Amino acid sequence: MLGEVLTAIVTPFHQDGSVDFESFRRLAAHLVDNGSDGLVVAGTTGEAPTLTDEEKLELFAVAIDAVGDRATVVANTGTYDTAHSVHLTGEAHDLGVHGILAVTPYYNKPPQRAIVRHFQEIAVVTDKPVIAYNIPSRVVVNIEPETITELAQIENVTGVKQANDDLAQARHIVDAGLTLYAGDDNLVHPFLELGGEGGICVHTHVWGPQTKEMVRLYKSGDTAGAKALNDAMAPAFELLKIQTNPIPIKAAVNLLGHEVGGYRLPMVEPTDDELAQIRACLERAGVLEPVRA
Repeated sequence: MLGEVLTAIVTPFHQDGSVDFESFRRLAAHLVDNGSDGLVVAGTTGEAPTLTDEEKLELFAVAIDAVGDRATVVANTGTYDTAHSVHLTGEAHDLGVHGILAVTPYYNKPPQRAIVRHFQEIAVVTDKPVIAYNIPSRVVVNIEPETITELAQIENVTGVKQANDDLAQARHIVDAGLTLYAGDDNLVHPFLELGGEGGICVHTHVWGPQTKEMVRLYKSGDTAGAKALNDAMAPAFELLKIQTNPIPIKAAVNLLGHEVGGYRLPMVEPTDDELAQIRACLERAGVLEPVRA
């Protein structure tokens, strides 16, 4: 098992735009100390489209060195090019990552049978667990239930990160024998009710302990306590809607003193109004002191 609460970690940058590996190392340790069973490295939240292969591989290596003895390191190796994804998967495997995350190929809109071929090619170069990432809001194509059934036949495709609020489709993932991870943070609780394992989350940069406790409460039978704790995290879910990920969470992490720097284009700094909304969510959640007039 890769864990119940995995954080899709941001990639810190220096002022000159280069990757700040030391800040990444510190943040990785902080997240594992605060509720994360593992990390997904160089994902969407980590600004993967703007990272070179060398930067991704170095991030994987640093994560393994920093926390790999006490948490899982899941490498995002998915791209819209199967051959490129296979290459990155092989390299990540050789570094010693614990699992692979691969998104549905984006932009080129492959048919469902091509999605199966894509994951077959990725899975054959590693014996690590492979999680398929289904996020139709970003890649346009949904992995249909029939395709999920086919993916479940691939020996080491063991789970799905489902960023789709269709509960029937989510239930089908569980019925197919795959581990269900919520890909949208507000879906962790409803997916637990369907037999989900937990989530691959963004808000756990800040709300990691609460999310881990919510999962624990639900699985221990305290469903009312789990729902109450989930409801209390409403400011987290609101924060993530302020602007496209990772803009709001990276700003929140900076406000909390972790110094992860800025963004690489086409991601940009939040506007003053957006930053004020982000601050208000953190203040309402009680994790940031209000600014005194």
